Amino acid sequence: MNDNGFTGGCQCGAVRFHATELRDNPHVCYCRMCQKATGSLFASLVGVRHQHLTWTRGTPSNFRSSDHVNRGFCNHCGTPLYYQYLGGPHVSIAIGAFDEPHNIEILYQMGIEGKHPSLFHLNDIEETGTTEAADPEGTVVIRRTNHQHPDHDTDSWTPYSTEQN
Repeated sequence: MNDNGFTGGCQCGAVRFHATELRDNPHVCYCRMCQKATGSLFASLVGVRHQHLTWTRGTPSNFRSSDHVNRGFCNHCGTPLYYQYLGGPHVSIAIGAFDEPHNIEILYQMGIEGKHPSLFHLNDIEETGTTEAADPEGTVVIRRTNHQHPDHDTDSWTPYSTEQN
């Protein structure tokens, strides 16, 4: 966070947001719906009240994952952006979508019934190092050909598209 709040967005930069304040509920959820929505073993989320959230570039698309929930995502790159209980006081933004996710401390876990068994002993599993150390040549190629939006606001940005005309 900086003095102006929290910024973030999708991977391609077509959708960006600004939050002036976060709720005190940063958490991970292991429920099966969150797993399917993120394509991962859990969703990491933090609430932002509607009055504290501004979409500064683009507009997220929505998928109604149940009668009561919208899941927001970028329709250009597919980045999952939020969980929204319809009629609720806030939107739960994906922590990984923030420009500085390391500044948001996760306070609790929920949906434990869906927690993957390997995650219970994750701290006991061998760490093999950083991506840069494991594949230095590949890292250089990825950096040189990266189409990902940088982790900060930009005056303008044209999302990269892999679609062929």
